[in-house]
Amino acid sequence: MPETAKQPQQQSYRIHPYARDLEVRVTGLTDEGGIYCADSIFYPTGGGQPGDSGKLVWDGGEIEIATAVKAESGALGAVILVPAEPQPLPPVGAQVQQHLDWERRHRHMRVHTALHLLSVAIPLPVTGGQIGTEKGRLDFDMPERPEDLEAIERQLNDWIAQDLKVVEHWITDAELEAQPDLVKTLSVAPPKGQGWVRLVAIGEEADRIDLQPCGGTHVASTGEIGALRIGKIEKKGKMNRRVHLHLA
Repeated sequence: MPETAKQPQQQSYRIHPYARDLEVRVTGLTDEGGIYCADSIFYPTGGGQPGDSGKLVWDGGEIEIATAVKAESGALGAVILVPAEPQPLPPVGAQVQQHLDWERRHRHMRVHTALHLLSVAIPLPVTGGQIGTEKGRLDFDMPERPEDLEAIERQLNDWIAQDLKVVEHWITDAELEAQPDLVKTLSVAPPKGQGWVRLVAIGEEADRIDLQPCGGTHVASTGEIGALRIGKIEKKGKMNRRVHLHLA
């Protein structure tokens, strides 16, 4: 396999999305007070999904983490943990325990997977999106408001009742370029550039209903999402409408 086709090294937030705690070494500090670790269970802000919060605990101290962001290329780690308030930081080289605000993260996972379902129920190009703890939204290239919102909501909850598995696959950048129909988002480019692209599939084989590039965290099966309801639909321009989706 060519060097450029090697799968990128993954942080624990992606490999083990259900991990709530992790012992890891501090590898660096930023001038602004951010913390690099050798690994991270904290998801960094991206793709409409907020960065995780939680805390770090070490021998002699602890600090609340407000969010996580992606480190710039060439930095000491892939993720920067951002403290909630200026406080003494763990020293470089220290072993720390990462503790995730799991309830918040898990809600993000449920909403994120639900928005993938929404992109299937409304098969139109997606122009934007945002994930929250209670609801999420997708913006569609949608000239007219859907006529039967109740039917869309029933379809979403039917897929949840089927408890379809949510799994990941990897393809090369070249394979993605050969299958442009996999990309639903017009405003956010798929996470590529390292030779491989991560795809998230909902359903397996004959039961598969969705397959698209995504770097976020998801639940293991649709049944974990819980009941959904469609909220308001806002007109955001001549061709754009925003559809809100709530955890019931």
